[in-house]
Amino acid sequence: MSVTSVEKDLDTLTLTLIADFDAPVERVWQLWADPRQLERWWGPPEYPATFEQHDLRSGGTVTYYMTGPDGQRFHGYWAVTSVTAPTSLTFTDGFADENGQPNDDLPTSESHVELTERDGGTRMTLTSRFADRQQMDQLIEMGMDEGLRGAVGQMDDLLVAV
Repeated sequence: MSVTSVEKDLDTLTLTLIADFDAPVERVWQLWADPRQLERWWGPPEYPATFEQHDLRSGGTVTYYMTGPDGQRFHGYWAVTSVTAPTSLTFTDGFADENGQPNDDLPTSESHVELTERDGGTRMTLTSRFADRQQMDQLIEMGMDEGLRGAVGQMDDLLVAV
């Protein structure tokens, strides 16, 4: 599995996942930039994602839903704040209603993705920052760290398949 670490830092209110891939930065970037590839790994294996809107540019919006084993849909969105293809992406990650509108009753996180060359491959650092300890605890209790680990673990097969 490509995930080398998942670290929780209670002082900085961050959750940082690091993964290393045997693929060039540009190829790993495509797993974020192409919604059909993104939906093949975003979300844990038992909750596959379907992307409805994918405007991956500064000021853009990405909407999706994950379908659970029982068929229930869980909607989410990204409010994209910055994109520097093919090396970085920053977005607010939150829950949404069935129309893709933000659900303000649930917490959000600020996510930053950094892709860097490393040993002929790519290191991906995904850092999620939380507004406060309560939101961090709530999202971790909901399984965010295990979900990210499972989701990113699916990227290896996609990178080999091409």
